[in-house]
Amino acid sequence: MAVLWLEDVDADDVGTVGGKAASLGELIGAGLPVPPGFTVTAGTYRAFIEESGIDDELFSAVDVDPEDSAALREAEETAEELILETPLPDEVRDEILERYRSMGGDDEAFVAVRSSATAEDLPDSSFAGQQETFLNVREADLIRRVKECWASLFTQRAIYYRQQRGFPHADVDIAVVVQRMVDADKSGVMFTSHPSTGDPQITIEAAWGLGEAVVSGTVSPDNYVYDRGRGAVDKVTVAEKKVEMVKDPETGETVQLDIEDDRRESRVLSDEEIDRLVTLGERVEDHYGTPQDVEWAIHDDEIFMLQSRPITTIQESDEADDTTADATSDGDTAGDSEADVLVDGLGASPGVVSGAVRIVHKLDHLDQVQEGDVMVTEMTMPDMVPAMKRAAGIVTDEGGMTSHAAIISRELGVPAVVGTGNGTRLLGDGREVTLDGDKGTIRAGTDDEAEPGEEFEPVEAARPETPVKPMTATEVKVNVSIPEAAERAAATGADGVGLLRIEHMVLSLGKTPERYIADHGARAYQDELIDGVRQVAEEFYPRPVRVRTIDAPTDEFRDLEGGDGEPNEHNPMLGWRGTRRSLDKPEPFRQELAAFARLLEMGYDNLEVMFPLVNDAADIEGIKRHMRESGIDPETNRWGVMIETPASALQIEDLAAAGIDFASFGTNDLTQYTLAVDRNNEHVAGRFDELHPAVLTLIGNTIETCRELGVDTSICGQAGSKSEMVDFLVEEGVSSISANIDAVRDVQHEVKRTEQRLLLDSVR
Repeated sequence: MAVLWLEDVDADDVGTVGGKAASLGELIGAGLPVPPGFTVTAGTYRAFIEESGIDDELFSAVDVDPEDSAALREAEETAEELILETPLPDEVRDEILERYRSMGGDDEAFVAVRSSATAEDLPDSSFAGQQETFLNVREADLIRRVKECWASLFTQRAIYYRQQRGFPHADVDIAVVVQRMVDADKSGVMFTSHPSTGDPQITIEAAWGLGEAVVSGTVSPDNYVYDRGRGAVDKVTVAEKKVEMVKDPETGETVQLDIEDDRRESRVLSDEEIDRLVTLGERVEDHYGTPQDVEWAIHDDEIFMLQSRPITTIQESDEADDTTADATSDGDTAGDSEADVLVDGLGASPGVVSGAVRIVHKLDHLDQVQEGDVMVTEMTMPDMVPAMKRAAGIVTDEGGMTSHAAIISRELGVPAVVGTGNGTRLLGDGREVTLDGDKGTIRAGTDDEAEPGEEFEPVEAARPETPVKPMTATEVKVNVSIPEAAERAAATGADGVGLLRIEHMVLSLGKTPERYIADHGARAYQDELIDGVRQVAEEFYPRPVRVRTIDAPTDEFRDLEGGDGEPNEHNPMLGWRGTRRSLDKPEPFRQELAAFARLLEMGYDNLEVMFPLVNDAADIEGIKRHMRESGIDPETNRWGVMIETPASALQIEDLAAAGIDFASFGTNDLTQYTLAVDRNNEHVAGRFDELHPAVLTLIGNTIETCRELGVDTSICGQAGSKSEMVDFLVEEGVSSISANIDAVRDVQHEVKRTEQRLLLDSVR
């Protein structure tokens, strides 16, 4: 039969109906409350691809290098087209629709259509969430949704994960569960044991409306902890629940609505409902004999079990010489006379190139910028990065050495002159010019000694001329601000990424994280972060990549759509940013962590998460709670904090005791907070000194303590590229130094010299 009722299957039928359907059938057989439904069997999927003759082409299309993003994307598109465009046999279509109609009574039923792969939800691997689920589906869309579930067996993520886990694509089939929707008043998830330690406690998360809001992270749910030993609720945390997912009575679609004030901070679950859920949870765990992750819903005071799967996160107890290519050009070019200079400004990114001017006044002009052009604009914005990467040079009217144009140009390795004041007016579109990023000039005509724009290769420029990397005990890593710079950063030969910022990925969306999530959904926000972080993690794999959660000040959010409510702070650098903002406003923070969790699940085990502007162990406890809730186990995944305040440096023992694996110095913030110097205030900026004895004392003491406690230390601030700081850090015993892209090889040689000197001093 193509279709089986859920009550007719059990745990022995995983190969026939997949893990999800088998689990639901098992729950029904155990007398637990499960909404009625049926499953389109895995054999139906297999017969569909074989009898239609698309199986060989399908499996050939997905047999790609999992580290090749373009190949993965093409494989997904091909598989989807093959499955969706191939007709379903009439007899199968009729059987599915007949079962569906029998569920509706007098009305057309709303159903959930859920994938149930034969390799998902197994005790030692969780493939949960890799295939599609569709809610509130009716007859007109049912067949297409079933086929979309089949096609979701071959998403990029699913292909990658299966290959990492050694599951051959041709050996995995997929069933589809069609189940009557529960129009939930409240819903959530329940862990019948602690998801990391296995301790005997039941954790319940609950929110108003459909459970999609909790599972996706759209809303911060209430959290209830039940101590199974004492038989009592141990802790209740009531969250502010701003939105809920509900079924639109007109269209049947799932919509997100604002929650009225009187329910926002009210408890979702009563003590009596908690007791009933605990009883059901214990029955589920007793039935399976292993701790379970259960999705549940309540409608008209009746509890339904929507899904149960084993918790898989519980841990078992038991060289070359020192000559190197200079990262900057010496700027000596022919024809360099004052009369040749058309405009001048600040040399923000080194190099000398010649090319044709392309004036960009609007974002829709970006397509006019071709490989080798000199892009000229009033000021750059995050949306312009793809065009900046194509350009051989960048010129702006506005901005200084720390402007977006300057920072991104340096990262991309593209010569740039910023703050010209009148470049867009004086440089004619299409005119051939020579840009000198060292001297800050744009001259008329091409220059024989300048590199032609069309031949300019930033990646090759970053690759060391001396191919043998200096061997050092101290690791030398690289800072990366934008994913587009990943290839160039990896070409330096760095030992990994000491700081991957996500601010650009977020700000380039043009909306605050909250607004973007509200408009496009939590999953879409996660996908944006995954696309960016994955580029870097993939380029460096298996070298470690430390990705930092967002640390943008309020004034940067205020300029985005949805930023009207951002506070006006006198000095945003001392304000609501970093971890303090993340813990106060956890919805976007949870999505960042959820994105990182998905990447770890996809096989990017070189990813390490770093948290900015942490002050004390109380911050750490909040961070760890959100990590666990998002699927990142602090006990098994490497993570750490930025040391950017005197408080964090002075309390490093407490931070280490809280479980951090590494501490990384952010010298810009640490210096300004230690010396009470706003580095952006021209009246005191001259007093800003990362090598001040007070700053060095804090760094040195922290390194010493961390060495004693087995915690790695690093530096990822700009000072890490200075030779004096490098010498100090190596002498103190720092684990790694992370430098800007164009300084990596110089830092490697400086580290080598210092280590050799220390060795010689020890034997003399």
